[in-house]
Amino acid sequence: MDGASEEPLHKDYYKVLEVDYDASDDNIKLSYRRLALKWHPDKHKGEDDVTAKFQEINEAYKILSDPVTRLEYDFSGCYEVNQYTAREYLSRFKGMILTCNGLGIEHSSKWARHLREWEPH
Repeated sequence: MDGASEEPLHKDYYKVLEVDYDASDDNIKLSYRRLALKWHPDKHKGEDDVTAKFQEINEAYKILSDPVTRLEYDFSGCYEVNQYTAREYLSRFKGMILTCNGLGIEHSSKWARHLREWEPH
């Protein structure tokens, strides 16, 4: 290693879209629209980093706006503790923590609903 700062291997699309980990579809869409307008390349002509940021926002929305890809992303997400504050980590993984520990969660929960959909029939 050359000592340079390391980029995380897994992007946190919730942070990219500036939403909570249990954000509703409507909140994700609203945040996406706000950020897409703010970072649109036409508003920042000639700035390459703006184009990259805009592409990252679009990539995040593509993943989080589709329920199936969002669930796959959530299950395969970044589990590195050092990438999150304690509050972010607990917020991000509370569904899995409660489900895996057998503590149970309300049936209206996003995690419980998706887990039932994935069960073999």
